[in-house]
Amino acid sequence: MIYETIISTVDLAGNVHITPFGVQKKDSLIVISPFKPSTTLENILATECAVMNLTDDVRVFAGAIVKTQTHAILPATVVKGFRLADTLSHDELRLEKVVDDPVRPQLWMRSVHQETHQPFAGFNRAQAAVIELAVLASRLSRLPQDKVLIERAYLQIAIDKTAGERELQAWQWLVEKIDGYYAEQSGFTQA
Repeated sequence: MIYETIISTVDLAGNVHITPFGVQKKDSLIVISPFKPSTTLENILATECAVMNLTDDVRVFAGAIVKTQTHAILPATVVKGFRLADTLSHDELRLEKVVDDPVRPQLWMRSVHQETHQPFAGFNRAQAAVIELAVLASRLSRLPQDKVLIERAYLQIAIDKTAGERELQAWQWLVEKIDGYYAEQSGFTQA
């Protein structure tokens, strides 16, 4: 099973990188599998730590993809890094082992500190749709355009039926990114 999270890492200079990540739980470890090349991969290999944030604010997922929204961060408690200030919970992770792969290495990480900040009320369908569109938007160069646009049209149904203000804002950011990407690929620019 894959869990959608926000992973925050730092480089050796302390610069923060925040990105959505689907992670797996295997026994007592968290497995992060970034594509090569990846800032997250480089940061974890350099510092041997990361912070996994669990949030129900899908603007964080969309904002990280479109690089348009910054969220407040706080220092982690145990590891070198930062967590989202407004998160439901976070786990501070240390690298246990690396399983190398030419495309997506596996970073096996152990939680060394966990905090719960707010209760999780669950996702509505629009929040799940935004997360799915964020995944598609993060892979525009890897996926066929027809697939992205067909799936976006289907996901729009959940947005139309269940979205609140935060979901609508996140959705719009992602739609603009996708439309801008395809306009640029076709040689047209938006006015």
